[in-house]
Amino acid sequence: MKSVVEPLEGNKVKLSITVEAAEFESAIDDAWKAIAKEVRIPGFRHGKVPRKVLEARIEAGYARSEALQQALPGYYVDAVREHQVDVIAQPEFDITSGQDDGDVAFDAVVEVRPEVTVVGYDDLTIEVPSPHASDEDIERQLERMRSQYGEIVGVDRPAATGDYVSINIVGTVDDEEVDGLTAEDYLYEVGAGNVVPQLDEALEGAAAGDSREFDAEHPDPAEEGEVHFRVTVNEVKERVLPELNDEWVADATEFSSVAELREDVAKRTATMRRTQASMALQSKLGDRLAELVIDEIPDALIGTEMRARLEDLVHRLSHQGLTLEQYLAVTGTPPERFSADLRETAEGATKVDLALRAIAQAEGLVPDDDELDAEIERLAAGAGVEAEALRTQLVANDSLGAIRADVGNRSALRWLTERVTVVDEDGQPVELTDLDLPGDEEDDHDHDHDHDHDHDHD
Repeated sequence: MKSVVEPLEGNKVKLSITVEAAEFESAIDDAWKAIAKEVRIPGFRHGKVPRKVLEARIEAGYARSEALQQALPGYYVDAVREHQVDVIAQPEFDITSGQDDGDVAFDAVVEVRPEVTVVGYDDLTIEVPSPHASDEDIERQLERMRSQYGEIVGVDRPAATGDYVSINIVGTVDDEEVDGLTAEDYLYEVGAGNVVPQLDEALEGAAAGDSREFDAEHPDPAEEGEVHFRVTVNEVKERVLPELNDEWVADATEFSSVAELREDVAKRTATMRRTQASMALQSKLGDRLAELVIDEIPDALIGTEMRARLEDLVHRLSHQGLTLEQYLAVTGTPPERFSADLRETAEGATKVDLALRAIAQAEGLVPDDDELDAEIERLAAGAGVEAEALRTQLVANDSLGAIRADVGNRSALRWLTERVTVVDEDGQPVELTDLDLPGDEEDDHDHDHDHDHDHDHD
């Protein structure tokens, strides 16, 4: 078999493949064997009819046609492997000669992974939350802990945001009370915005015994029109927090003093801030990379990523005993919005992957054979298999290119992370040593953009 590759417009290539008649004869023989299993001829066991007998009863053109149909995809895959063509879609075959006899020649036109141009990746500034816990952060955490033990008590003053009020509320449409919008002695937090915004406005400054009336749009989006509300305040209450002292700490926590509790809260808050900043850097860096890709992305690539993400979601849901339909119902997500969000996420993931591939190529970060061998050994050790066995499997699945790309992408991301300028909300520099960043062993590197790298021709 001989083959050549010719680039075409529209992100495609044409593989022109020629198979000599002598080589193609084995495909014809396989076709006759398959035909033998389909026909029954008296005097011969099923599937054991000799080829010469079949040739006397069936036109030779039928076997050749079957051979072409069955063998061409295999020749195509061999050519793709030989030339290391990174295909992303199914090919279109055009037999140019050999339909009846002689050498077989055909063209295969197929879409390939584009090589995008990324400009400005070496001069990025990423803003993240400060990785350092401030005194205010620590105090907020302590306040949150105290609020869990707070008591709600009545007060003799008008209500303010954050107070609790016991109210009678009546919602009516055309003088008819509306179910779900009418209640007595309903405890409501002023400023919560849980019913309609006008309710918080009416309760601000209201004292026990006061009544308020107002009109507002129905809070249920499925219902149209306005609802008339009448609200009477029965009592104003506030949450009283316990005093932060050693006695309360010893009684409510595992610590014996305020100092010990504060130290623990400071450590946990610092860890949380560090994690938040680290995640923000990875997420925003992925977003910025995607923005730098201005080339049009092939639908075939986006579709592959969408299918991979959908299959992953369905798999995870199945472990929770849920179907996709149940998940959409529980989350209140319309199928159309789910599909649109899935496509948007897949397109972003694809752009990040292409950007990292481009950076790896431009900066000489694509791994050589020794580095590829080291990666296979690492993967094999993690899977508990022999490296040679894994390599054989990867070769059979045409996955070596995907592994090489993964290593290159990780190197590109690491290279980029070491050079990006990171600042906090106030524009102050953030040191990478203050963040928890993925190591070399991390595979999930691109903004939660995991990829199914298997070629469509596998």
